[in-house]
Amino acid sequence: MNRTELKETVARESGLSGADADRAISAVLEAVVATVAKGEKVSLAGFGTFEARERAARTGRNPQTGEEIAIKASTAPAFKPATAFKDRVSKKG
Repeated sequence: MNRTELKETVARESGLSGADADRAISAVLEAVVATVAKGEKVSLAGFGTFEARERAARTGRNPQTGEEIAIKASTAPAFKPATAFKDRVSKKG
């Protein structure tokens, strides 16, 4: 599903116009990104949790040369699905 399909589904299921559904999706996504960027978690019951995770500095290898390289510490966004989400997906397959 791409953004257009999501917008159409939200509009159909909520009774919103396509433009209103698109604005609602944008507002939700921006709120999630802004909150996680501040280092806070966003928990949606039955769906999952978005958070920022710290990655420690480490040594890696250049796959072409085999040479060791230093990989800097970083922060990356992460998503942990809720049990209800995982259960519904696993029953599908």
